[in-house]
Amino acid sequence: MDVYERMKRTIAERALVGEGDALLLMVSGGSDSTALARLAARLRDEGWLGALDMLHVNHKLRGRDADEDARFVARLADELGIPLFSCEVDVAGEAARSRENVEAVARRERYNAASEAVMSMCQHEAIPLAQGKIVTAHTVDDRIESFYMRSIVGTGPGGFRGMLYENGRVVRPLLDCTREGLRAYLESETPQGAAELWREDATNAHTDRFRAYVRHEIVPKAREWNPGLDDTLARTMNLIAEEDDMLDGMACDVMRKDVRPLVEEGDAGRVVDASPGPSYDDFADGFLLAPSFGQVQRPLQRRVVHSLLQAMLGAGERVDAAAVAAVLGGFAEDGVPCGGYVANIQGNLAASANKQGVRVEPMQAFRARRKRG
Repeated sequence: MDVYERMKRTIAERALVGEGDALLLMVSGGSDSTALARLAARLRDEGWLGALDMLHVNHKLRGRDADEDARFVARLADELGIPLFSCEVDVAGEAARSRENVEAVARRERYNAASEAVMSMCQHEAIPLAQGKIVTAHTVDDRIESFYMRSIVGTGPGGFRGMLYENGRVVRPLLDCTREGLRAYLESETPQGAAELWREDATNAHTDRFRAYVRHEIVPKAREWNPGLDDTLARTMNLIAEEDDMLDGMACDVMRKDVRPLVEEGDAGRVVDASPGPSYDDFADGFLLAPSFGQVQRPLQRRVVHSLLQAMLGAGERVDAAAVAAVLGGFAEDGVPCGGYVANIQGNLAASANKQGVRVEPMQAFRARRKRG
């Protein structure tokens, strides 16, 4: 099956796109995203897709090469008749100011730009924002690389399922396609006379970067042992994903029954009843694990606490296993809250326990409550 049919099948089987959706394609100019643009344009022309726009973000990290990428994408958008959003972000400068990892900053800025672009697109096309989708060109290769990266450094609940086909408004219709297959498609479908089929980012070959190291050193060796690695590992990750979805459902039941969110009130926080059940987004200010939470099976406890801490720390922050363990340390072996327990955990958060349960909140809020008490 060629990549065009694979993309169509993935969209249909996973219901990634609905009728009338507005689709914003994130296009860097590399082979994967260039193929995404050409495939999406073909699907649009054949009536499979509706409104399409493209977004290119120049991270200003590679000098003239980055500027050439932007010009390449502009020519591609013009050829395919797809409106283009284009912007520049000084990623290196922002990383220096915030003392964050350059790749993390680049990713955040890309998705910030994508969120703004899809809002503008929906407004222009008179399409409800709920029907705006951000489409990325991640492939099975990216999914496999992420699997091995997490195998090396460790991961939290759900980490080995790999990338999601759909995550909020982000959809990934090429997750069943290989990078090699996309390049073969470009070689056969790009109009003759084109100066370039795609743009190559030379930094992708730098094995001092973690993903590039996994891509060029580890995955090829795994494929030597198993030439069918792509299908084997993708099938395995899909099985993991099904079980992970089941565990997530069980964790949500626990959250609704045994967890309450905190909301800010001055410098402290108060517990609120969010019946019939809050979402993880409601826990940004903190949470209280009821005494009954101590009787929940430990794997589900870890999954719930990991997700709650993620909500407090932010989507881009890696949740430390030590932080999860410190929160659960507020319960004794018999599951009863340990009165007087206090721990300072990741993100300057305070975990404390009393007869009401185990509470996690910003340290400032914890100290304010102690001062008033």
